[in-house]
Amino acid sequence: MNTLKLLILLSACFLVSCAPISNADGAADTLDETMHIDAHTYANVDEIRTEHLHLDLEVNFENHTIYGVARHKMSEHNTDTAIFDIKELDIKKVTIGKDNEVSTDFVIGKHSDLLGQSLKVKIKEDTKYINIYYQTTDKTEALDWLEPELTAGKKHPFMYTQGQAILTRSWIPLQDTPMNRITYSADVKVPVDLLAVMSASNPKAKSKSGEYHFEMKQKIPAYLIALAVGDMSYTSFGNKCGVYSEPELAEACAYEFVDLPKMIETAENMYGEYRWDQYDIVMLPYSFPFGGMENPRLTFANPTILAGDRSMVSVIAHELAHSWSGNLVTNATWNDFWLNEGFTVYFENRIMEEIYGKEAADILAITEFQELEVALIDIESGDHPEDTQLKLQLDHRNPDEGMTDIAYVKGAFFLRTLETLVGREKFDEFLTRYFDEHAFETITTEEFVNYLTAELLEPNSIEFDVNEWIYESGMPDNCVEIKSDRLNKMEVVAKKINEGTDVFKGEFKKVKRSDFITQEWQTFIRSLDTSLSPKMMKEIDNHLKFSTEGNPALKSAWFQLAVQTGYQDVRPEMAAYLNKVGRRWYIEGIYQELKDSKHEGDLVWAKEVFADAQKNYHFVSKSTIQEVLYN
Repeated sequence: MNTLKLLILLSACFLVSCAPISNADGAADTLDETMHIDAHTYANVDEIRTEHLHLDLEVNFENHTIYGVARHKMSEHNTDTAIFDIKELDIKKVTIGKDNEVSTDFVIGKHSDLLGQSLKVKIKEDTKYINIYYQTTDKTEALDWLEPELTAGKKHPFMYTQGQAILTRSWIPLQDTPMNRITYSADVKVPVDLLAVMSASNPKAKSKSGEYHFEMKQKIPAYLIALAVGDMSYTSFGNKCGVYSEPELAEACAYEFVDLPKMIETAENMYGEYRWDQYDIVMLPYSFPFGGMENPRLTFANPTILAGDRSMVSVIAHELAHSWSGNLVTNATWNDFWLNEGFTVYFENRIMEEIYGKEAADILAITEFQELEVALIDIESGDHPEDTQLKLQLDHRNPDEGMTDIAYVKGAFFLRTLETLVGREKFDEFLTRYFDEHAFETITTEEFVNYLTAELLEPNSIEFDVNEWIYESGMPDNCVEIKSDRLNKMEVVAKKINEGTDVFKGEFKKVKRSDFITQEWQTFIRSLDTSLSPKMMKEIDNHLKFSTEGNPALKSAWFQLAVQTGYQDVRPEMAAYLNKVGRRWYIEGIYQELKDSKHEGDLVWAKEVFADAQKNYHFVSKSTIQEVLYN
């Protein structure tokens, strides 16, 4: 491992007959769509597939580069070419064979901004092993390299990967499609004062040599291969679960996730055995673009979920639920993304109901539905109103465009509505069979509809228009409705403020922000009128301190309303927030409101803030905000 970087660099000297050859016509690669079910990969998985991937990696923080060898064990085949996906990788050489490697010819296709490039490798009929020597570049989109000042400890750098949906190809040359599930292993070399963890078997402490070995023995799609390197320690919760974090966050993580063993037990009682051996969380820096990412065995999480009152632990319930829906049974293509997320939101809510009660779970579901209603309006008035369908049409588009509340919340309410019709007991029996019979497989929407019809609807004589939910836009009229007295009360208080009542001299005189959970305050903020005066906004802020002391979720909602109402006094707090938090969902709404604002100077100010803050964002968030502000 110590000589890996040198070997890769020297290998360029031997690339004579085996140098990369570009397409002669100068055009970007195009897919043969008659051969591809998945329009987001070049890989010829219908002819030859990776069965196991072994990675030899060296992580270099000095030049922000990973030097690697991707060793692919291939399936039986009758082709003379294996095609892989790459994006902004420097391919040094390709060999075939295991013990006695022999160089082989390869062709790198022209670059596509969306898909990257194809890597076509010449092979023989008996080729079983393909070894790709490479290094990442400064354009590698999956990697986020953080300087010490962007970490909790401020002493050591940090690096993590984010592969979903099609970014794994930017740090590993592989067949980047969820259609092909593989096992993988890795040997990783990092600086000796840092710990490396992956979506695989993990160490509990730092290695004196900085060398780590990983095994993922269950088959997973490529987007779930993940790596994080930083100054981390491990806090165990027993029962095969715990959390990795910077030492400075260990106490907060221990408090926030104390119910993790109970969540795992609850999930298993509902839908069967947890099949991934260990369930851990790694708490990443604030730049991580999502609240959580369901990398198997090791959920990647954003510290914005450390709310201090456990009101955001539904994120962990969600990522845990992915161990069944998404990781165990996976969408075959990104057009079927709702099969991952709709099932997971439904399952997440069931976990929350079992542990925290129906009232709390209903509050979460209603809050999500509020967000769905906003998303429906935005999408229906945008360039792709068809994106309010569950089955997406993302060919020739970035699959990230499908990661909206439609897949998550409309998908969950589709399942909720089915549960209401057939009854919870029968529905749970159906889902348990679904997870068992499709375990470690990928599935299309059409395959699921056939299974649903044969296993649930017809046996129970249920009349249900599946097509209306999956293939038509908007929300069907038969969508189940959920109500909450607690949220209704928050709406009533907000309405009084909208009508001019000074509630802070009356019923809210002694109210503190800690008197209500995050979702109640979100409903309160969302129910306030956008015509409120900046003076009234300032009075609310003085009492409830949303802009200065609110958790990240509340600040996101409050800052969006601040922009809408012209409450510009909070610009310093908003700028600090946008410079610290990189979670896409939390910051995108703020930037969008600044872009759409009718108040003087908001767009100019937003661009100034982004120019400074973007260095603190992962590529996923950075590219999204770039699109918001400049297109």
